[in-house]
Amino acid sequence: MRNPQSRWRDSVTLEIPFRDLDPLDICWHGHYVGYFECARNALLRTIDYDYPEMRASNYAWPVIELYIRYAQPLRYRQRIEVEAILTEWENRLRIDYVIRDVETGKRLTRGYTVQVAVDMRSGEMCLASPAVLAEKLGMK
Repeated sequence: MRNPQSRWRDSVTLEIPFRDLDPLDICWHGHYVGYFECARNALLRTIDYDYPEMRASNYAWPVIELYIRYAQPLRYRQRIEVEAILTEWENRLRIDYVIRDVETGKRLTRGYTVQVAVDMRSGEMCLASPAVLAEKLGMK
């Protein structure tokens, strides 16, 4: 199911550290994945299904797809809000992300990740999300 107006969303506020800059004094593009992950962890905690809970349920959820659209560069000490929105959950997890400048509210970056459930006991990929996810989302 795809739902861009999902009720399952959360965000984190971060400041771009010096260590994340490239030789051109802008944030190196690879660090955006880590910023997405910070927001994803916050989102997953809101439904009580962060990585420790996933492991306890015997399902791993590896990222199998990643998309990032870089619209504006991030700069040293810039404060950003990274929002994560759960938009698909029936057969996979799709989480959409938006990075905005805290001061102006301007959208700087958007993207998404796709994760699939893997049964940790068998190593098999699940073709549908396991029941534990529906329970965490309050759908069962």
